Amino acid sequence: MEEDLQVRWLKLRIKLKERFGIKPDMNGILLLIGVQELGQGPQEFSKEQKQDLMHIAICSVLLPSGYYSMDGNDEEGWPHFTQMKALPEFDLFEQENFLKDHVLLYFQSQSFI
Repeated sequence: MEEDLQVRWLKLRIKLKERFGIKPDMNGILLLIGVQELGQGPQEFSKEQKQDLMHIAICSVLLPSGYYSMDGNDEEGWPHFTQMKALPEFDLFEQENFLKDHVLLYFQSQSFI
């Protein structure tokens, strides 16, 4: 199963490279998801905004598993979330794979893969 996850992850990164010209790492993919979920199109973001976008991405990919719920958007259109249950306690490797799996599910739900 571990190998299958890594193969699917590599295929996603290759597909993103074909679409955007770069093969992003996890942070790049989370940033991309955050921009998509914000829904305001490509633009210049500050370092703090990029961190916020990555938080939006993590909440968005974990939303279907019940870890977060969406509260709505603020006056600037940025989504806000509430954590609904504690995240599993994993070591760094397991945490990365947990996130990879949820990112892959996100892209499947968007009909990208």
